[in-house]
Parts: sequence; structure tokens; C-alpha cells
Amino acid sequence: MTKPFGGNRVGVLMGGTSGEREVSLRSGKGVLDSLTRQGYDALGIDVGADVAERLRDENVEVAYIALHGKGGEDGSIQGLLETMRIPYTGSGVAASAVAMDKELTKLVFRHRGVPVLEDSYPDRSKKLDVSCAEAIAATGLPAIVKPLSEGSSLGVEIARDERALRDAVGRLVEKFGRAMVERFLSGREITVGVLGCGESLRALPVLELVPKNEFYDFEAKYTKGMTELICPARLDAATTERAMKLAVAAHRALGCHGVSRVDFIVAPDGDMFALELNSIPGMTPTSDLPEEIAAEGGSYDSLVLEILSSASLVK
Repeated sequence: MTKPFGGNRVGVLMGGTSGEREVSLRSGKGVLDSLTRQGYDALGIDVGADVAERLRDENVEVAYIALHGKGGEDGSIQGLLETMRIPYTGSGVAASAVAMDKELTKLVFRHRGVPVLEDSYPDRSKKLDVSCAEAIAATGLPAIVKPLSEGSSLGVEIARDERALRDAVGRLVEKFGRAMVERFLSGREITVGVLGCGESLRALPVLELVPKNEFYDFEAKYTKGMTELICPARLDAATTERAMKLAVAAHRALGCHGVSRVDFIVAPDGDMFALELNSIPGMTPTSDLPEEIAAEGGSYDSLVLEILSSASLVK
């Protein structure tokens, strides 16, 4: 691949203030090291309240977004970059905002025929007991309880009885205002990266995740040795093809651009359900996307360049 934006100064946006700050710093360092190694005029910017001033003062011409979570993955920084007319990697404002909200994501998936699990969305508008009763009626027990707009499995719990559900929902509604309750399904956890734009859009090889913990939580994601990564996944050809097609369909349904990663659970009977879409996948040494590009025959450096090549103000 020729060097995209080879004559431009590239700012790698990382850090931020979300609960995924440390993960973002690791992703950003990996990207920055790669760009520097490949001869780019690149610098890292730890995103804070002065980010617009930093972008101007450092004469950043292209932004590589390595932020995760609120403020970086929800359309906020994307809107700023569009206002400043700085091309940036990844999805635009609307797609980023929708992908960050699990309820909106699943509404779109359902509308576009991407299969999802039963769910319920408690909030402060109803009494806790009423919300929990509605959730149990919708999902049964056990159930997964998640924040609506956090990534990296932050705050995710398995509620096996009514008391555990009430406690988990109560904590999340108190902290965030809303929560998500989803039917718990014990199955094979897989994830599929999507890369490219237009005719080059494609799914990467399917990655199977075998965590040592009960599920693929924050510790399992970012602690070396806590999850076995198997790529290509141990799936038959038909299931593999379906996962790849659904990942591209999910990417397109939300209007994503350049890169995404879609997480699925595969039931013992072969049924497959999309769990969420990550519009800025991690780029740490233990992240999924680098593992998938390696299975395709690429490298971390080639992955960084392909994502950079998608930088644009037109999404």
C-alpha cells in the first residue's frame, strides 16, 4: 500500500477522560509508534478540554482517532474535527453516536435484519421494582446487565437471580441514568473486524475468544494470557461465512466508515446474535483487530495504514 497522507502531519488522538482512558493510551501508543516507524510526521495528543487549541498549535492536518468510550467514540470529537475541517479516521458523527448507544444500535440491527437477543432498558422514569419485573419478563434469568454507553465490558455483570438483577440495575441506573438488560446466552464468543471503504469493504477472518473468566470482561480483554484468541475461529464454513456477512451488514446498517468490529455470540444450536458494534476497535498488543489482520496475512503496520487511508470528512 502507498503511504496515505504521507506529506501531512498526523495527530494520534488518545487518552481522553472516559473509563477506557488507559486502554486508549495503549492503543494510541501502538499507532503512534507504527506511524513513526513508517516515516510519518506524527505526534500523540492526549485529549482534554484544550484539544482544539492543541490541534491548531501543532498544525495537525489529519487525525487518527485512537480514543475509546465517551468523548472519543460517541461523535463528540468527530464533530469537533468536522468543525475544524480536519479529516479523521473512522465513522462520522451520527454512526459513532448510534454505535455508542447499545439500545439505538440494537433498534437499527433489528430493523435491518441483524439478529439480536431479547432485551430491556430500565431508566429513572420507573420504579426499580417495576423496571426489574419488566426486564425479567423480557429476558428471563440469568441475564446480562450492562451500561448503555460504555465499552470494554466496563460495568457488565451476570445477574442469576432477582436480587442480583435488582442490585446491578440499581447501581447502573443510579450512576448512568439508564441500563441495559439482555438475555444471557452461554455460547461461543466471536468477533469480526470490518475494514475498508466502498468496493474495498470486507470482513476480516473470524476471531474466537476463549476467556479464562466466566465471560469476556475487562480483565479478560486487556490482561495478557487471560483469553485464548483463536483465528480463524473453530466454526464450520457456513457459520464462518454467515458471521462475516452479518458483520458487514451491521457495519453498513449503522453507516460506519473505514473500520469497525462486531461482537457475536453463537449458540450451541448454531444460532448467531450480534451483541454490539465497536466503531473504534482497540489497537493494543492484546486487541482483537491486530490478531485478525495477522490471520489475513497483514501486519500491525499495514493495519494502521489501511485505517489511516480511510481518513476523510466525507463519511
